[in-house]
Amino acid sequence: MKTLLNDLLNLFFPRLCLLCQTPLTKEEKHICLHCLLDLPYTHYTDTKYNPAYDLFVTHTPIVGAISLLRFRKEGHGQKLIHSLKYHGNKSLGYDLGYLAASHLQPSGIFDSVDLLLPVPLHPKRLRQRGYNQSEWISKGIHSFTGIPIDTTSLYRTKQTESQTHKQLYERQKNVQDIFKLKTMDFINGKHILLIDDVITTGSTLKSCLKALKNIPDIQISILSIAIAQ
Repeated sequence: MKTLLNDLLNLFFPRLCLLCQTPLTKEEKHICLHCLLDLPYTHYTDTKYNPAYDLFVTHTPIVGAISLLRFRKEGHGQKLIHSLKYHGNKSLGYDLGYLAASHLQPSGIFDSVDLLLPVPLHPKRLRQRGYNQSEWISKGIHSFTGIPIDTTSLYRTKQTESQTHKQLYERQKNVQDIFKLKTMDFINGKHILLIDDVITTGSTLKSCLKALKNIPDIQISILSIAIAQ
């Protein structure tokens, strides 16, 4: 009965690809196979030049940093991130996390990681949005890798203004010292993979690094779904 109902719904209200608006097959989620293959992958794992790592290389104890997709105005990367953040599409975060894990796993980035740590939202923003997009990305990564998720050690102390239209200095000032540690119990001596949806200037993640850097024997890597280029 449920299958029949779904078939009728798809007949009159077909699920469409987020990127090209063509009807999706039963096996496709959010994105059709053609668009999935045509996504703007960074291929940082295949080249010596890695802008994601270069943003954070001076921040110890960084082990590595990687982004899956390029984020450009009106591009497919931007469309996916906007759907995830602003259109209530939290399940897209799960699928993008799973895609990132399956795509990047051969690079070895997950090999020594002990915990996934999604960048926290302020409680007020969390109530407004209804979910933390970075946590849903982490859930998708967890489903592929089995690495546990830590949502308790780090928290956001204030709700900041949107970073979208701010310049570099304004972005840095906007997120300065906004993250604090609630506990070090889970992360002492661990290799943490910080998870975020998109890297623009890196200001938010640098603020996270500042809050984490003095934890004994910690190692930190960074993974984002997209990076502005």
